[in-house]
Amino acid sequence: MTFELTKEYLDRIQEAIEAGDETLLRAEMEELYPADISGILDELKPESAHYLLSLLDDSVGAEILANIDPTERTNLLKLFTSAEIAPLINEMDSDDAVDLLNEQPIQMREEVIGLLEDREQARFILDLLHYEDGVAGSLMQKELIKINVNLTVNACIEEIRLQAEDVQNVYAIYVVDDAGKLLGLVSLKKIVLARKDAKIIDIYDDDIVFVETYRPVDEVAEVMQKYDLDSIPVVNVQQRLLGRITIDDVVDVITEQAEEDIQVISGLSGEAEDDDSIWKRSKVQLPWLVAGAVGSLMAATVINGFQSELGKVAALAAFIPIIGSTGGNVGIQTSSLILQSLTDTSGLSMTMAKRLLRTLMVAIINGLVVGLIAGVYTFIIGEPRLFFVVATSLLAVVMLASFMGTVTPLLLNKTGINPAVASGPFITTANDLIGIGVYFLIAQLLLAEV
Repeated sequence: MTFELTKEYLDRIQEAIEAGDETLLRAEMEELYPADISGILDELKPESAHYLLSLLDDSVGAEILANIDPTERTNLLKLFTSAEIAPLINEMDSDDAVDLLNEQPIQMREEVIGLLEDREQARFILDLLHYEDGVAGSLMQKELIKINVNLTVNACIEEIRLQAEDVQNVYAIYVVDDAGKLLGLVSLKKIVLARKDAKIIDIYDDDIVFVETYRPVDEVAEVMQKYDLDSIPVVNVQQRLLGRITIDDVVDVITEQAEEDIQVISGLSGEAEDDDSIWKRSKVQLPWLVAGAVGSLMAATVINGFQSELGKVAALAAFIPIIGSTGGNVGIQTSSLILQSLTDTSGLSMTMAKRLLRTLMVAIINGLVVGLIAGVYTFIIGEPRLFFVVATSLLAVVMLASFMGTVTPLLLNKTGINPAVASGPFITTANDLIGIGVYFLIAQLLLAEV
């Protein structure tokens, strides 16, 4: 049954913590999944969360710490000693353990590694710590099942039994040679169906997808998504098998990248949570708000420079909102499509010239339709002399905004800057400014004799 955290339940847990009722707390927590307990810890004060977590089995505590938000985890572990963290690290997959230890001060990290009872785990962690963030090596875990290509099926089964104790999920059995070089994989189905005296060399599949330790994590995610893989082996430059990356870690990477892009598109200069302090949330939102305000003030300056035109035809002011909003909307729509296309790394994506041509054709159609609708409105309000001004301005604005929305993310991507910056406040403010300038210039030209 799905657990629902209520205020009444949380109050009861808090009262039990304050009373030191370990029996009640253990009984309650045994009925819950680790993910449910994580939700409770998130609502408790750090001191209470520390106490509750210390009552749980190490395996449960390890699973909780491996899956909670890194910021929350860092704040919580400030209350833990090295001796309290070490048993939890023993129970984690090596990649999760490294993620946790990388968030700790160097002294704490070294103390924890020195206290680990599982020395193989300590060796795994030390192997992984030297990989920089953002590459396959930093994402892989050392726990896997590998067998020598010269083994019989019967010997292979015994080897699987020995190695599987430390592997949480068995996705594949990797086959290596005497030097540890990855040769392929063999499925559990083939092992079960094969004769006991059959050789692995006769039944394994040498058609295997792998990645090197230095590959960027976004490439790893693309490969696993393309080939629909639950896990992927990681090798060094000599193709020796070093570890594996599982689908849950790749999902975390994809989610993190999506959240970062959403924050950039939304105009946030960093991570923001609903329960962050007022100052932190303000600091995250202010940079783009200030930039947007400066852009709007510049637009106001442009409008102020055309006071004579407004004085002659006051109705020009009525169409300023549609000019600005249309340019912003078109820019966001176009840049969003370009951002989506940039994720296609198949090598078959369109050239810059073809993109611009398609953008131009779409912009002409959209500009004509929107311009005609707004032009008709000039007759409704009794200002038919503005028909060509408004219709022509909207056509020009749609075309310019489409051009900006296409070129800007492509150029940013070429220079190594996150192209998502081209969406949201940036593209909206830029197109507002350009659109209003174009509108009044066209009005000045077409209404010169008024």
